[in-house]
Amino acid sequence: MLKKYFLSDTKRNFSTASIWIKGGSDMDIVGKKGINKILSSLLTRGCEGYNNFTLSEYIESYGAELNQEVFEDGISISIKSLNEHFSKLFPLIDLIINRPTLLEIEFQKVKKSSIDFIKKEKENPFNICFEKWKRIVYLNHPYAFNTNGNATDVSMITYKDVLLEFNNFKSRDKYLISNNLEINGESIETLEKKPLEEQSRPINHDLSPNNRFDFNNNDSNQTIIMLGNQTCSRRSSEYLPLKVLESYLSYGMSAALFKIFREKNGITYDLGVYYPVRSGNAPFLVYLSVSNKKALFAFELLSSLWKDLLLNPLIDDEIFLAKEKLKGSLLLGNQSLDEILQRKIQLISYGISSISELDLISKIDEISSLDILKLTNKYLSKPFLSISGAKKVSLEIAKRWKQNF
Repeated sequence: MLKKYFLSDTKRNFSTASIWIKGGSDMDIVGKKGINKILSSLLTRGCEGYNNFTLSEYIESYGAELNQEVFEDGISISIKSLNEHFSKLFPLIDLIINRPTLLEIEFQKVKKSSIDFIKKEKENPFNICFEKWKRIVYLNHPYAFNTNGNATDVSMITYKDVLLEFNNFKSRDKYLISNNLEINGESIETLEKKPLEEQSRPINHDLSPNNRFDFNNNDSNQTIIMLGNQTCSRRSSEYLPLKVLESYLSYGMSAALFKIFREKNGITYDLGVYYPVRSGNAPFLVYLSVSNKKALFAFELLSSLWKDLLLNPLIDDEIFLAKEKLKGSLLLGNQSLDEILQRKIQLISYGISSISELDLISKIDEISSLDILKLTNKYLSKPFLSISGAKKVSLEIAKRWKQNF
């Protein structure tokens, strides 16, 4: 079923239509991880009346863009053009979704490209460390797996498998949003506003440190450390307090991570927090990379920061600044029409109604330090650790990990 929505408050000289298909890599079955990534790529490589070349040529002749991306919870396909060309390009969305050609020759190209991309990802120790972290946190849940799949599964996917997956794809709920009236959709402002009341699903906090740890041996002079846990759904009222915590830790040069690791000690190559929007329990992950010589010191600093977050609420100045940075980030995200439409249609698919920026800022202002402290203890008291580095360094960190966590 397709539901259409119109965002009326964006007066621009170009139009974007974005469709969100509910169900992305989370629909990949065991032994076929990566099949929805292949299907998504194949959809945009030809549809009724167009082969791959003529479709690309037609879109480019109007200076337009066609994009597709697979997420854990859905597939996004969008088309953007100047307003005067939109009526000629918008019908392509329907053809791509409902009448793709799905040619076997294109399938072979996409499959090879997927395998090549997966192999290239494996060359980066950061990706390996992250994949291991997801596996110990989510076990067999769909969020444990890469949206691109793995080389073994992808190599076994057949053309017939993709055709069968398309039959499943056709029955999935679909949501279309645009800033152009031609889509004849419901105004997003008329949607009923519902409070976020969903409770998070239970998380197993009883695992021993050994079961919450994994490492990958690499020969570089760099150690990568990832620490965190799964948290709540975007539908939960706990989502925003955790966004404030993310802001406190990682937004800008006033962030706690930057001040501790860069400003005071100057020891990290890269650092930040990964806290994406998810329909299910989203990961909250702190990551950093350092030289092997500084890895033990970095882990001690991170452990100290973690304990402080669990024991002490943020002081007034800290939470005020974190809230202001979060508000600024939200306003910055509203400058791009593509981002606005993508975010709103994704949330609608999750069952979350549109909320005005004023309402959102009001909710942020209501968050207290004690709210954040409570959630930090709920979700992060038994975190999971993944390391990529020299074996000797990793084992020493593992020893301290068992003592501290």
